[in-house]
Amino acid sequence: MGLLEKVQNLPEGKRKIILWTVVTITALFLGLFWFNNFQKRIKSFKIEKIKEEINIPSLEKELKSLPKLEIPKENEETE
Repeated sequence: MGLLEKVQNLPEGKRKIILWTVVTITALFLGLFWFNNFQKRIKSFKIEKIKEEINIPSLEKELKSLPKLEIPKENEETE
């Protein structure tokens, strides 16, 4: 008798336990594989290259290009 036939002859409760155990182990394996792959992709990003590709102006350049505002000082003599 093969493994599949043995499982088929088990009561329904035991078959469900086997099914959910296999599903859980498979999900954990795929989740770990995805997580490791995701970490490698995050580490491989080069922020400077991404900034160049997106062409985001730096805040420093923007601040330098803004006109300067001069606030007049109040004279102590004027009332």
